Amino acid sequence: MSYSGFEVSSTVGSTSRRIFSKKSNLPVIVLSACAVMAACCFFSQGRLLSTMASVRRGATGISGMRAPSFRNHHPNPVRGLTSCQANGLPIDLKGKKAFVAGVADDQGFAWAISKCLVEAGADVSLGIWVPALGIFKKSMQMGKFDESRKLSDGSLMDFEKLYPLDAVFDTPEDFPEEIATNKRYAGESDWTISEVANLVEKDIGKIDILVHSLANGPEVRNPLLETSRKGYLAAQSASAYSLVSMVQKFGPIMNEGGSVLSLTYDASNKVVPGYGGGMSSAKASLESDTRTLAYEAGRKHKIRVNTVFAGPFGSRPARAIGFIERVINYSYKNAPIEKELSAMEVGQTAGFLLSPLAFAITGQVVYVDNGLSPMGLSFDSPTLKAEEEQTG
Repeated sequence: MSYSGFEVSSTVGSTSRRIFSKKSNLPVIVLSACAVMAACCFFSQGRLLSTMASVRRGATGISGMRAPSFRNHHPNPVRGLTSCQANGLPIDLKGKKAFVAGVADDQGFAWAISKCLVEAGADVSLGIWVPALGIFKKSMQMGKFDESRKLSDGSLMDFEKLYPLDAVFDTPEDFPEEIATNKRYAGESDWTISEVANLVEKDIGKIDILVHSLANGPEVRNPLLETSRKGYLAAQSASAYSLVSMVQKFGPIMNEGGSVLSLTYDASNKVVPGYGGGMSSAKASLESDTRTLAYEAGRKHKIRVNTVFAGPFGSRPARAIGFIERVINYSYKNAPIEKELSAMEVGQTAGFLLSPLAFAITGQVVYVDNGLSPMGLSFDSPTLKAEEEQTG
């Protein structure tokens, strides 16, 4: 089972009105969305969250998070954020406990989200796919992740607890014998969703933040017309129902005012050839379930549920699909903001949505894609210019 961080996004419109100060009678422009927009850049530079970080920081490591670079195509790139800091409104998550499911290495959105939560002061525990847990721990111990573990104050990010997790299974009764006897699962136990939720409650008590960065489609390379029922349902189970199950099992151990976040992708509402095997349907299900879960979990547990719609990024799962470089290059050439998407930009937005600053936001798909999603056709696109030159 592989994890991927595909993202969501929502647009915030801002309207202005002119009012006058009682003292000076000078006009003041008030932006209705200024607080939200400022919050999206919540990490203040320099002072950043060094005063907020309360997580335990260790000396063992995890590696750097870099997407494939396409700057050879773009001689004057606009650089995205590479760390959890920017000028803006700081977020204080001191004392908050987070569980992030789907970190497999230091290259994806789940890692970036975890790092931004740590920078803000949260205690972060991870749920890692069972066969990947040993590799992850070894990489930590060998210092392979040290560069990307560096926090703004120079210390190394560490995690509260690491849990084996296979989110395809809700209870021990669900997994078949071949999984129980699989050598990749040997030596690990209590890794179904319900068991992990019980362990988290026992080990650290109630949590405030739940992040779902899980996706897997065994037939993702197959066109939909060539996808089997088994492959289609497997994609739905791992990528969409896993969110439902996690909110079912973790909702009761979340504090009121807590927040859940998942990651989605453009194929949920557009045709993306090559992203097959039922994965596009799974992402559409995830977004629909986000809205329903926001209502039901909001009423039952007093928690929020949102999803982040991220633009193309060269994470390990995305590279496995095979065409991510072309998609990233297309985004660079056609999005309003001509730059590569940074994982940390998604991490910052997630940090905002998971914080009290976003307390009135729930059931939303929030877009973080350099503005590509609303574009229909960019007539100044280098792609069209190249075609014009060829046709003369």
